[in-house]
Amino acid sequence: MENISKQEELPNHMVVMILGILSILTCCCWGIPGLIMGIVALLLAAKSKKLIEENPGSYTSGSIKNLNTGRICAIVGISFSAFYFIYVIALVFSGGMEALSTMPWDQL
Repeated sequence: MENISKQEELPNHMVVMILGILSILTCCCWGIPGLIMGIVALLLAAKSKKLIEENPGSYTSGSIKNLNTGRICAIVGISFSAFYFIYVIALVFSGGMEALSTMPWDQL
């Protein structure tokens, strides 16, 4: 009899992808939710990467692709959120609280 090892899904691969996408989508909400979700996604992705390194052939290629996609989305979301957060802080310091009432979404 041949010993066939069954591949399993990576834990949290879908959570990482969902948080990564949400970090991009929420980057314009003052930047804070996007930063939080992106950082959590990166932390979960790092734990899963360690599992892949320990047992390279134990996980499905689909779950590894989802993990990498979520990781990339988290990095993009963190970048956008950080830039937007810095933009909001610069508006507050340059124009005070009146600057917040003239945010770009108010001009649409």
